[in-house]
Formats: sequence, structure tokens, C-alpha cells
Amino acid sequence: MTSSPRINSLRRTLESDTVALGVLESTYSPTLVELYGELGLDFVWIDLEHGGPSPRDGDRLEELLRAADTSGTELLVRLPDPDPGTVRKVLDAGVRNLFVSRVESADDVRQAVRAARFEYDGEPGRRGFANPRASRWGTTADYAATEDEEIVVGATIEHPTAVDNLEEILSVPELGFVFAGPLDLAVATGHPGEPAHEEVEELVEEIRTAALEADVPLGGLGFGMDDVNEKADSGYQLLNLGSTTGAVQGVVRSWLTEYEGERERDEE
Repeated sequence: MTSSPRINSLRRTLESDTVALGVLESTYSPTLVELYGELGLDFVWIDLEHGGPSPRDGDRLEELLRAADTSGTELLVRLPDPDPGTVRKVLDAGVRNLFVSRVESADDVRQAVRAARFEYDGEPGRRGFANPRASRWGTTADYAATEDEEIVVGATIEHPTAVDNLEEILSVPELGFVFAGPLDLAVATGHPGEPAHEEVEELVEEIRTAALEADVPLGGLGFGMDDVNEKADSGYQLLNLGSTTGAVQGVVRSWLTEYEGERERDEE
């Protein structure tokens, strides 16, 4: 008995020119990944650059992936760099959508995209063939023939050098999307903690314009729902609404504020 090929719903969304919404799950909890899927989010962002398990911890990734599969959402995994070995490892664990950080050139991006594919730009890719979880341990029908069509590899544009090389980066074959990174652009331009700085906003706008002209899907951070709606209207297709820890902070603080307000009224 064979299994059906995997279907990547996030890739279908990007290909249909519609907007995918997600949340950064900053506690790395399978339970919350499953809940976010039940709430209807298109993706759950798992950041392996700034925290969480090692990208090579296949067991932890499998737990998160099973939670996503159960509730019908997709994991979007950020890797700390474009290392081909790490790309292959997370894909074999079952990740379908990933993006790499610390890229400055088209060559950086190309090595990650090539590592994700069995065939690449008319030549052999560098995925490496085995029977891991991604192939349902060898039971998926036509795994080698269908897997390339279900993988999305993106790149974070978070350094001025990458912006300078953006035209070449956007021309990399099979690049799934670029993600504008204002927080790290702020650091790289000498304005840490100031994503709204004029210099940073100019770079982000340059990324947006170039991505739309190249017809490469664009991802970014939403700073409140007004910003999310504005970015969706301006061409962003992949938008992060916030984080688990940010949502919890906001709710708990609102509870405490309401409690203190009730106490003050009672004392009057």
C-alpha cells in the first residue's frame, strides 16, 4: 500500500496570489501549533534562528509537524543560515516551507534552494535521496517526482548588502519568496530597535517594489492589524500577525489594567 503525495497548502496560497496569515509560535509547543491551525491560520512560524531546538533536532521538529498536520496548517521554519546540510535535514523531517537568514548574495540563496530539490534549473539538485519522514518512510507514491513541487524555500532580506544584490537574488530559480526583515535591517544600518526609522523603511520599500516587479511573493511582519491590512493591500502575500508571547502579554496586561481600574472605582 502506498501513501498519496504531500500537498503544501501554503504553496498553493502563494501561487494563487492570495494572502497567507500566520503567527510566530515562540514557545515551540505542539499544542499551540495545533490550536493555531484549528483557529484557521495558514501557517505557524517556527524560528530556529533566535531560539527553540536545534534545526537538526528531528524529533522535536516531528512533534511540531504532526501538530500542524492534525489541524491543517503549515509550519514555516526559519533557519539561521543557508547551510545545505541543515536545509536537507529539516526537509527530510517533513518540513515543506522554510526560509533562510544571513544571506547577502544570490549564491547564498541558490545553495539553499538547490539543496532542497532533486532537480534544479534543468540539472540534478542536491536534496539527497533517502526514505525519511518526508516520504512517509518510503511509502509515498512518486516521492521523487512530486516532492520538488511541494517545497517552498524563501530568503530573509535583512542586510543592506542583500538589498544591493536584490535583483540577482530575486532571479534565483525556484525561489519561493523573500521576507523583508526590518528588525535586523535596523541593526545592520545602525538603528537597533528602530524598525520605523526612515532609512530602514526606505530599504523595506525597496524590497517590496523589487519583489513585486520580479513577481516573487513577499513576506513581512505585521505591526498591528492596521499595518497588516495596509501591507496586504500593498502586495504582501505572507504576513505574520504577531507572536504567542506577545499575545499572552497583551491579554494579561489588559486583565491587570482592568482589575486595577475596578479596584480604583470600588475605592472611590
